[in-house]
Amino acid sequence: MSSDPWQGTDPLVCAGVDEVGRGSLFGPVFAGAVVLPQSSLASLAAQGLTDSKKLTGRRRADLVPIIESLAAAWALGQAAAAEIDRHGIRLATEWAMLRALQKLPRPPRLLLVDGVLPLRCWSGEQVSLVRGDSHCPSIAAASVLAKQARDALIAELAQRYPGYGLERHAGYGTAQHLQAIEVWGPTPMHRLSFLGRFGLSAPRTRAGSP
Repeated sequence: MSSDPWQGTDPLVCAGVDEVGRGSLFGPVFAGAVVLPQSSLASLAAQGLTDSKKLTGRRRADLVPIIESLAAAWALGQAAAAEIDRHGIRLATEWAMLRALQKLPRPPRLLLVDGVLPLRCWSGEQVSLVRGDSHCPSIAAASVLAKQARDALIAELAQRYPGYGLERHAGYGTAQHLQAIEVWGPTPMHRLSFLGRFGLSAPRTRAGSP
């Protein structure tokens, strides 16, 4: 058996890429990139691989080591809240995707991107797939890995910034989260450019635990 996991894959090597956390008010946006050999698809389908949003946290956690062991290659990238505020969510999301792709051992010949928008900073061949995380195994795998990695980070940050309920809503704009921002102010990891959508301003920034 070859020591190169990329050998034996389809001649047109494809990588699926997907993001998570795009609509959150807190923390980085994450992206995953996954290359799956043809031989892994039946096994992953039998394990119930699909869009990470349709899976429970326990099921996603169970899938992570399976994906990592069966993938020809996988990687994660992220873009910080400060980058989102400075450059906008679309560009920051593209940077997260590009950072994940740059960690792969070699560039894929074809990139499969979830959604309707192309990855503008990618010079190679690519295809955008609407609801790709529900129909394309490599995109679904990327979404699972990115979702689990981001959730793990948010759980750690919830201990640094208690009172916001981050461990429950992962930084999204729930009533509890919005009320906490009104009381405590945003943390250094909140996306200040998003707060106006909820009628919130950012008069002060909470440095850490009270």
